Amino acid sequence: MINEKEIIYGLSSLEAEKRIKKYGLNIIEKKKKISPLKIFISQFNDFIVWVLIVATIISAFIGEQADAITILIIIVLNAFLGFFQEYRTEKSLEALKKMAAPNAKVYRDKRIQVIKAEKIVPDDIILVESGDRVPADCEIIKSTNLLVDEALLTGESVGILKSKENNKVYMGTTVLVGKGEGKVIKTGMNSEMGKIASLLNDIEEERTPLKEKLTSLGKVLVFCCVIICIIVTFLGIIRGQDKYQMFLVGVSLAVAAIPEGLAAIVTVALGLGVSRMLKRKALVRKLPAVETLGCTSIICSDKTGTLTKNEMTVKKIYYDGITYEKDFNNRKLVLLKKAVLYCNDCTIVKKGKDISKNIIGDPTEAALIKAFFNKEKEYANFIKDGNKIKEIPFDSSRKLMSVLISENGERTAYVKGAPEKIIKKCKFILLNEKVILLSQMHKKKLENIIERMAGDALRCIAVSYKKVTNIREFDEENNLIFLGILGMIDPPREEVKEAVRICKKAGIKPIMITGDHKITAFSIGKELDICSNKLEVMTGEELDKLSDKKFSEIIDSVKVYARVNPEHKLKIVKEFKRKGKIVAMTGDGVNDAPAVKEADIGIAMGISGTDVTKEASSMILLDDNFTTIVAAVEEGRIIYNNIRKFIRYLLSCNLGEVLTMFLASLFYLETPLLPIQILLVNLATDGLPAIALGVDPSDLNVMDEIPRDKNESIFSKGLKEKIIIRGSLIGVCTIFSFLVGKYLKMNISTCRTLALGTLIMSQLIHVFECRSEKYSIFQIKFFTNIYLVIAVLISIGMLLSVIYLPFFRDIFHTSSIGYIHWVIIIFFSGGISLINSLYLWLNR
Repeated sequence: MINEKEIIYGLSSLEAEKRIKKYGLNIIEKKKKISPLKIFISQFNDFIVWVLIVATIISAFIGEQADAITILIIIVLNAFLGFFQEYRTEKSLEALKKMAAPNAKVYRDKRIQVIKAEKIVPDDIILVESGDRVPADCEIIKSTNLLVDEALLTGESVGILKSKENNKVYMGTTVLVGKGEGKVIKTGMNSEMGKIASLLNDIEEERTPLKEKLTSLGKVLVFCCVIICIIVTFLGIIRGQDKYQMFLVGVSLAVAAIPEGLAAIVTVALGLGVSRMLKRKALVRKLPAVETLGCTSIICSDKTGTLTKNEMTVKKIYYDGITYEKDFNNRKLVLLKKAVLYCNDCTIVKKGKDISKNIIGDPTEAALIKAFFNKEKEYANFIKDGNKIKEIPFDSSRKLMSVLISENGERTAYVKGAPEKIIKKCKFILLNEKVILLSQMHKKKLENIIERMAGDALRCIAVSYKKVTNIREFDEENNLIFLGILGMIDPPREEVKEAVRICKKAGIKPIMITGDHKITAFSIGKELDICSNKLEVMTGEELDKLSDKKFSEIIDSVKVYARVNPEHKLKIVKEFKRKGKIVAMTGDGVNDAPAVKEADIGIAMGISGTDVTKEASSMILLDDNFTTIVAAVEEGRIIYNNIRKFIRYLLSCNLGEVLTMFLASLFYLETPLLPIQILLVNLATDGLPAIALGVDPSDLNVMDEIPRDKNESIFSKGLKEKIIIRGSLIGVCTIFSFLVGKYLKMNISTCRTLALGTLIMSQLIHVFECRSEKYSIFQIKFFTNIYLVIAVLISIGMLLSVIYLPFFRDIFHTSSIGYIHWVIIIFFSGGISLINSLYLWLNR
């Protein structure tokens, strides 16, 4: 606890701004970002594009200037689409990096503020505690058991204890234990970290497993497409067609058929999904987590602040044989009041104000202050005579905190923590205003009181004290005098019960993990429908007694873990993973980092989480709310489904294009599409509609299905068959429309216009079919994805332009067509969809 009278130093905000201008931001210089121009130029760094550019140059030399210019325009437009996808992803990731930048606690304007670490300047006074990253090079002014991990700089994994003789801490190092205040001496590139140019807190753009798979798939498809294009070209040449024309057909078909944008669109879909998650208060630090979220089968969640509101309120106090429920300002409670106020790390940041709105610190400790005081002045007067000599900070494995206070010439040790830990360390009890031996009968009575409070869903904290004459007596934390028990409630969040219901419906098992008493944990778990009977609750102590084999046998039946420490969390995660489950695990303290890192999806608390835990996590909850985890899982499923949608669309369309040209060559037909027309199809259908599928809203039943297997193929559940069948139908129907034109004695230009119209329209109709794998095109609400509607209208506009505008008609070698031609186009492009929709409808 930092006394208000100590808050007399720190820079003013105005002075800090001046120093930022003088010294710069407290950041490590990073590699230069890729400029937009380089991103654009990189779009042309592709073998097929090079071949197409060569073909364009050849076209220009042999006098086909119109073809050359048009091909060049299409190449540039495709490059712009690729640039748009990549640039947007870069910007999204850059925004995420800024959001994930670390914060720091600093004295500004004579009060503690939480600011971005980059805003720290020399001479700032900062506060660090267990789990924090040190934001700049500092000299420690005062500390309590401050142990720092300097492995980042020294390579030594052993923590370094900071003292008067060894009082330097450095940027990027981690506080393992204790806390301290330090004066900043160096920032940014002037720090030790700056000198070795290390990169900290940097979110790397990772290639996700799905993106890797699709890149590999793309290579296979490129090989297959190139072989087919070569066959088509040679068959045309063998039939005596123009060699140059067939070369252009082959190259154009390769450009149209190869899904070069597949991996890029995956990145866009992931990037857009991450942005949507951010709006729902989930900050994704690592892109692979987005994929994994959709597979989640277990969510292990802390109780406090995640399943509950983190608004602790003291409801009952047991002291000196009496239970108090209302009048906590009773003068008899003075000694207990001293214990909970001195043994407390909260800080009041504004003098003379309502105390409830101006406390910085742990909500449990804040509740202890608010139970006894409303005004800061009353609180300050009560603790003014106490001087803290030494402190042993709270530790999640000890579950205790101790302080040594000098007051009116006497030294008193105050200890607070988990009741069972306090009782074990007590030899005496204060009863009827007398200190007597703590007998087994007294212990039994205290256990009964704790159980009754826990049964009312109250979290219990016990306090004790003893008079000491030397530091050694204080350090031993034994022979204490038991003072009392405080029962406080942290009400469950109203929205969590519905989130738990959604989890169960989605085949996800929610697990509650808490440091609370077993009965308290059961009460909260039952209220939230996480558990239904006490047999589903296990304590950390019970877990320690189980063999690995026995724990493996019963883990599926346990839904609530009480009185656990971080080591138990790690054991739970490892066992679930061993059984093939995909586990999401939340954590906030530094000791939670191993479990968070081990989990398939490590989730750190954005409000209460330490820097170390955030660094180990895949995702950060900006509101520390369980509902946000469920929302993120839903988004993960939506993103994966959308990726399946545009894979289905792109590959079906590309297969249709390749098959059109292959069948024509196979059956010795005239070329149904010219190179320039093939490139138009690619531009009209592969770009905007595919991107628009990436932002498609979810199916209503996305959370009604069990989690997919992590190793499940992207082509599972019949997707491969859908692609092959639909792609084949697109190709066959395009050939049929061309043949109908020939049968009706239409000229070759009109026949090709029919084929072009059929190919484009069948793909644009198919894009709406791809929105759902279960529902037909007639059951889908068209305007729930307005971006897709606009993209399709733009593509239809492009088709109409090349048919009816003389300028484009001459370039693309099309004919102006009438209603009878459109009947043929709609019949062949829409007929496939009608048959498919009837099949789905009959199936349902």
